[in-house]
Amino acid sequence: MFTGIVEELGEVTAVENLGDASRFRLRGPVVTEGAQHGDSIAVNGVCLTVVEHEGDEFTADVMAETLKRSSLGALGVGSRVNLERPTAVGSRLGGHIVQGHVDGTGQVLARTPSEHWEIVKISLPADLARYVVEKGSITVDGISLTVVEAGSDHFTVSLIPTTLDLTTLGHKQPGDPVNLEVDVVAKYVERLLANTQPADTQGADR
Repeated sequence: MFTGIVEELGEVTAVENLGDASRFRLRGPVVTEGAQHGDSIAVNGVCLTVVEHEGDEFTADVMAETLKRSSLGALGVGSRVNLERPTAVGSRLGGHIVQGHVDGTGQVLARTPSEHWEIVKISLPADLARYVVEKGSITVDGISLTVVEAGSDHFTVSLIPTTLDLTTLGHKQPGDPVNLEVDVVAKYVERLLANTQPADTQGADR
């Protein structure tokens, strides 16, 4: 489990095409400290497994399904990526519960700068719109953010200077893809309500 608090801005140093998958080599001095084979690291919000670790770099295999459902397939050598290790038991939950399971992708539609922050407008797939509410949480490229405005086909977030400086959202331009993960609590609530059967009213007048 992750919290959507990006630990560092890493870099893709190599991409190997494996046919039905790709192997990425990524540089991240912070997240590779103490890393071992089999550990999880979120890359732009996608939970990946460490295959190899050497120095400040690690490799991870990305299956075709992940490449199709996320924006990782658009990454190349030199691409900057948000990196986060799983949260430790007993640590503070700085963002919200993030699984690293991308629900879909959106596109940056517009950026509106202000003196101390920036409003970013992002497209929202129709099948995810019902999970996004104003002042609720959403994960964009692995970043836990608060929704400012929730429309039927878009949402906006307000980014502080720290987020702009230390994550990929400081560099994304209109048209660029981003990974989206909606609040898992909303999905569980929806499933529970869908499975709830009306109470049996037979014999109510007895």
